Amino acid sequence: MANKRPDGDGLVRKRRDGRWEGRIVVGHKANGTPIFRSVFAKTQKMLMEKLHQHIETYRDVELSENCDMPLGEWLDRWKENYAAYAVRPNTLSSYESMIENYIKPRLGTMRISDVTTEDIQQMYNGLKENGRINEHDTMGFQLADSSIRRIHMMLHEAMDAAVREHLVVDNPTNGTRIPKPNYPPKQILTEEQVERFMTELENDAVWHDFFYTELTTGLRRGEICGLQWQDLDFSTGKLRIRRAVIAMKHQPCCVGETKTNAGRRTITLPPHTLELLKKRKKTSYSQWIFPNPVRPEAPMAPSTPYHQMKRLLKQAGLPSIRFHDLRHTFATHALTSGVDAKTLAGILGHTNASFTLDTYTHVTKDMREQAANVVGDFLGQIM
Repeated sequence: MANKRPDGDGLVRKRRDGRWEGRIVVGHKANGTPIFRSVFAKTQKMLMEKLHQHIETYRDVELSENCDMPLGEWLDRWKENYAAYAVRPNTLSSYESMIENYIKPRLGTMRISDVTTEDIQQMYNGLKENGRINEHDTMGFQLADSSIRRIHMMLHEAMDAAVREHLVVDNPTNGTRIPKPNYPPKQILTEEQVERFMTELENDAVWHDFFYTELTTGLRRGEICGLQWQDLDFSTGKLRIRRAVIAMKHQPCCVGETKTNAGRRTITLPPHTLELLKKRKKTSYSQWIFPNPVRPEAPMAPSTPYHQMKRLLKQAGLPSIRFHDLRHTFATHALTSGVDAKTLAGILGHTNASFTLDTYTHVTKDMREQAANVVGDFLGQIM
């Protein structure tokens, strides 16, 4: 005979298979029908312990009737109703790929409110060992740590939204262990290497102005490709960064927002850069400062300067750096020349100066040592 559970939220009974089952109410449907969750155990004592744990977990919680939907369905809804309005098109495309290729095959059919931290951790572990769709020459079918981190960050956002929508009690991605970031080391061109690079460009009418502007502003690749003449005030030397050209997989690139809100900024161009662009404007017939070399009415695709940079570096006998390292080169030389971190953060479009300091720790450490030597020499002279 079934016994009424003390708190009155459900029933405790012994099943035909010998296990004990208890139910608690975790929410209500729109029509008032209670939403139950079942708990199972081998003995009645073990069941009561589990029930009390679940009662504490769901105390003051009212899940919605959608808490029964599969995780895969929620991720589709989240992608369409939340992410689509918050991220760039190429980021949204990568979200769709991660959901379809990695999460749905493993957890997609599970009821969202049943997904636990352990379930997600097992998924991450499985992806690490055998998650790659196509075999890699060196990694086999192991998925890269950076890919697992991106999956985690996306899933964390989606489950945070699920908490707000009363689909789950807590975010089950909290408490999981993910690979630590392993960012490629920054490669900075020295002053002598920058000079060699620009010497290689002296007679290149197409690319000289582009790379000179990049090395004197540190713009992101999409930002410099998205510059229009209307963004530049020749009387003040102020340049407004308002848009970015975004590369899309298997699609034409598009013009969108800057990477962050802080990316929408106004900077002052160095005098030489301003004069160079004044001369460029006299022979320009495009709205874009650096238009597509083949179709001047369109912006330059971000991949184009990347491939040109690789070609020029090789011709100049310089290291094969990433395009983003040109931005690092600008920032490093700016700091060592005395530009303070707050000012540099504004130029680079960083959210705050602390991020700039963290990014360029190697520079600030050298500057601190240099400052200590200067102070030491000064005090040594007067004591």
